Amino acid sequence: MVLWTSARKIGAVALGTGAGLSVYFYQKIREPHTIAHMSWTNSEKPVSPCALWDSNWDCRNPKSLVKPPKNDSPQEQNHYNSELEKACPKFARHIILIRHGEYLDLGDSDETHRLTSRGRLQAEYTGKRLHEMGIKWDKVIASTMTRAQETAEIILKEIDFNPKDVKHCPYIREGAPIPPQPPVGHWRPEESQFFRDGARIEAGFRRYFHRALPTDKHDTYTLIVGHGNVIRYFVCRALQFPPEAWLRINVNHASITWLTIQPSGNVSIKYLGDTGFIPAKFLTNRIPREAKNVV
Repeated sequence: MVLWTSARKIGAVALGTGAGLSVYFYQKIREPHTIAHMSWTNSEKPVSPCALWDSNWDCRNPKSLVKPPKNDSPQEQNHYNSELEKACPKFARHIILIRHGEYLDLGDSDETHRLTSRGRLQAEYTGKRLHEMGIKWDKVIASTMTRAQETAEIILKEIDFNPKDVKHCPYIREGAPIPPQPPVGHWRPEESQFFRDGARIEAGFRRYFHRALPTDKHDTYTLIVGHGNVIRYFVCRALQFPPEAWLRINVNHASITWLTIQPSGNVSIKYLGDTGFIPAKFLTNRIPREAKNVV
């Protein structure tokens, strides 16, 4: 009899506990804020400051260019809004970056660093691809280094742009933009090279990367023929990634990288080192060690 009574008590407790848990979970399911999140999203953690977007990265946010109203009068507010509207870009800027073709590192001067036959073929494929895109180019800019000049010359034969209007820019010559993280053992330039090249390459970024002018009447397209280190650094800077991460990215010779700057200042990437239009047997990304390996 004692055993039967104990069993009944245990059953009642179990039943009561089960019913209570059922009610608890039912109520939780009905609550609108109890949405399941994957643990890897860290949904409950605040966004890291380094992940926040700086909307005035190019110092051209209209609100930073227009003087604030002196007071709250309707006249001042109307004048401020009118000036703000005038300062707002209406169209996007598209910046297409091309890495030069394969070249041989022969001799001590830049003039001897000319494209290989494979590098010239790569540039030709890239020119044809750009032609197929049907883009009306507003600007074409080329690094003043020999391999970039030769690549640009080949590309210009394929696209609709007057070679006389090409801008030749020393700021975007190849170099060491910033000490990479993580560091690599096979490439360690002197610290002075980073200071020298980094300032120049950063100046190139500031010259070409900014939102459109308020006076622009359409989307604009700028073609830049340059170098791998510079392109990778530009990508990190434009997307507000840590610039020290530039060496983690790889871009093939004659590849296409496409960045778009919206009127708001937001930046997106359409292509990163695209070479899908070049046959696989012609793809390269490093300087050939021996001339005999070049087609």
